Amino acid sequence: MNHKNTTLVSRFFLRGFSSQPEIEKLIFLPFLFMYLLTILGNVTIILLIRSDTHLLQTPMYFFLSHLAVADLGFASAITPKTLQNLLSQKKTISYYGCLAQMFFHIHIGNADSYLLASMAYDRYVAICCPLNYSTIMSHKRCLHLATMSWTITMFHSLLYTLLMSRVEFCDPGEIPHFFCDLYPVLDVSCSDTKVIDLVLLTEGIVEILGPFVFIIISYAFIFFTIMRIPSATGKRKAFSTCGSHICVVVMYFGGISFVYFKPNSNLAERHDTWAAMMYTMVNPMMNPFIYTLRNNEMKAAMRRAVRKHFH
Repeated sequence: MNHKNTTLVSRFFLRGFSSQPEIEKLIFLPFLFMYLLTILGNVTIILLIRSDTHLLQTPMYFFLSHLAVADLGFASAITPKTLQNLLSQKKTISYYGCLAQMFFHIHIGNADSYLLASMAYDRYVAICCPLNYSTIMSHKRCLHLATMSWTITMFHSLLYTLLMSRVEFCDPGEIPHFFCDLYPVLDVSCSDTKVIDLVLLTEGIVEILGPFVFIIISYAFIFFTIMRIPSATGKRKAFSTCGSHICVVVMYFGGISFVYFKPNSNLAERHDTWAAMMYTMVNPMMNPFIYTLRNNEMKAAMRRAVRKHFH
């Protein structure tokens, strides 16, 4: 905890990616390109699924449309302000803007993990209980899982935002990051943070690790079920239905683990900035392409949409 002068902070300074302005101006265009691709890819996924009645009725694509909304919101909560600060001499964010960014980052980021867990459950039912798939994964069940993914994480995020609103901060309030993430903001706190630290070590760990553990257990059952399939063709087909989801899970939780589950050091802080960039900017951009390029049904739906548009 820092021991500087406590003051009423009306804005924070963000350290960003580099102390050299020329480097930050150099990375502005690649970051802008990634954000535009994120918007294009995820909006395309949403419109494609919503306009195709066949895909819309399939649980996996129902969850994929929610995942695309989450990725779009996740990137939009962080990237526009980051792009503005890359071209600015003073990399600032208002106090309330920081709290809002933190709320949406925690809420949508955790909703992402719950939606990935829901998709893992869908794959588990499809492969391990195929005869009861349509009964178990009814539209009502899918709606319940999606609603739970957004609602639980909203209250989780609201809890942390309210706790952070009661924290006092040190002058000049320089956050060692490019956006208002929980731990970097706590780093400039001058008040007692025992309560929020306790919540982070209990409820926070359960909230982050819970969906991941559920995904691991689901895929353990899936793996053993696939191994019992006698034909090699059947095994390949079963694995192919999980490939895109596994890629997204590894990318998302890999970035989260690198940022939040390792010892702190000055070198680690610099690496955290780029690791956080991967899961806040790169992952939302890559997810639509992973699901589109690796999925024959999505490619077929895209061809149908193109033919419908031009005929």
